[in-house]
Amino acid sequence: MLTNKKHKLSCKVWIEHKGKPVIGKGGAEILEAIGKENSISKAAETLGMSYRYVWNYLQDIRKALEEPIVETYKGGKSGGGGARLTDLGRSLLGEYKQVESYLSKVLSDSGSLEVKGLKLSARNRFKGKVIAVEKGVITAKVKVEVKMPVTVTAVITKEAVEDLDIKVGDEVEAIVKSTEIMIAK
Repeated sequence: MLTNKKHKLSCKVWIEHKGKPVIGKGGAEILEAIGKENSISKAAETLGMSYRYVWNYLQDIRKALEEPIVETYKGGKSGGGGARLTDLGRSLLGEYKQVESYLSKVLSDSGSLEVKGLKLSARNRFKGKVIAVEKGVITAKVKVEVKMPVTVTAVITKEAVEDLDIKVGDEVEAIVKSTEIMIAK
């Protein structure tokens, strides 16, 4: 764990296809700008990039994926054309933003996860005993009697129950984080 205040954890995220990078932060910014502006030239201007750079970047992605992520259309008598993200373009941008957001939260959290010596960000923790486990197809319901005495129910994945080898009688911690309760063993 980094204790020196002069340092911080950081990482770069990108999406690959067949082992080659397709979009990273810059590509996501380009796609987001095109989505907002509905124009490649306006997106390039907004980002302070040349139209040629953005166009070539989009063509490189198209070649790598063998499918367009942006479609252009011609304008009529009253105005110029424009551009919009294809379903693939929206999907790539959404995936990138989701992963980037998740990693940003993990890395900026002063606690992070209590795995291999890292601390857990959640501070509402209750030690207790598992009094019931109901496994469904995908999720499992784990009832924990905490020492107050209060019983807390967490709905977690069946896989998590199996990975943690949770069974009735185990001593665990119920960790309350905003809208969910997690289980630690």
